[in-house]
Amino acid sequence: MTSDEQQDRRYEETEAEAAPAEEGDQPLADIEALQAENADLKDRYLRLAAEMENLRRRTSRDVADAKSYSVAGFAREMLQVADNLRRAIESVGDDATAEEGDLKTLFEGVELTERTMLAALEKHQVRKINPKGEKFDPHFHQAMFEVPNPEFPNNTVIEVVQPGFVIGERVLRPAMVGVAKGGPKEPAAEPGPPNPQAEKDA
Repeated sequence: MTSDEQQDRRYEETEAEAAPAEEGDQPLADIEALQAENADLKDRYLRLAAEMENLRRRTSRDVADAKSYSVAGFAREMLQVADNLRRAIESVGDDATAEEGDLKTLFEGVELTERTMLAALEKHQVRKINPKGEKFDPHFHQAMFEVPNPEFPNNTVIEVVQPGFVIGERVLRPAMVGVAKGGPKEPAAEPGPPNPQAEKDA
């Protein structure tokens, strides 16, 4: 065998040895690419799952709100009818209701109508607010006037001109009220129990 032939043979053997090494690197690169793709798909899936959960919650809340507040406009108009029934009841004197007769029957019928109407509204989460004696709350009450009265703490509702109504957690109509003025201030918050750690630090 000539030296050229020996050299060619060595070259072929070198190529044969090198070929498996290159092929061995290829599966490793494929695995890394698959892992990267897998991580990307997993990230997309988690994001999509979170978006779907947020959408489900939002839809559920919107449906609940629609059920609770869909009658708000109708209920607001019915409050005018309830107000008129209350005015009719209050316009009848005690003497007239004490006597037997048509007027007493009419009075009782109007009272029954008012009770039935308020019960029907309450069935749809429309509740009456009658805050006499409570602390004034601007979210639920509308102050119409102040009454100098030292017997009640400041900002106590002492007169209800017109009752308010709420539907669910929302105000349908604030209560129109008169509040006390000139009484004692609200008591300050009582100090909590002593803090041993704070005393120790001092």
